[in-house]
Amino acid sequence: MQIELTNKEFRRLLDMVYIGNWVLNSTRGDDRFQDYDDLESKLFALCRTNGMRVLAEDWNGTVIPSKAYEEGGIQEVIAYYEDNVFYEILAEELSRRDMGYADITDDNYPEIVSRMDQYMSEFENSGLDHLVLEEE
Repeated sequence: MQIELTNKEFRRLLDMVYIGNWVLNSTRGDDRFQDYDDLESKLFALCRTNGMRVLAEDWNGTVIPSKAYEEGGIQEVIAYYEDNVFYEILAEELSRRDMGYADITDDNYPEIVSRMDQYMSEFENSGLDHLVLEEE
């Protein structure tokens, strides 16, 4: 297979592969999907012959994204995504809790969305500052 990419497209592909591998493997510990690590390594190795040497480095005989790459803003992109997902899931779970954990149906969907919007507004204004856990 042959794919023609501009340097900008290749750089975007690296970001997509890094983010995808992060989602798949970052929480797996020693039980990683090795084939995704291998593909990431293969693509980052191409940086060395395409004028992007600074984006890759060797670690234990494997090519990995360099510290410069990881500190270049990609972790901030991932953190922004994780924060948004966290708040959306929390808003949905709290809304469902408020409604007795009812299954989502066409009938109660508007109420769940309304409650989620209220929680999301609160999170946008105050983060978790007003979240209180009561002891049972």
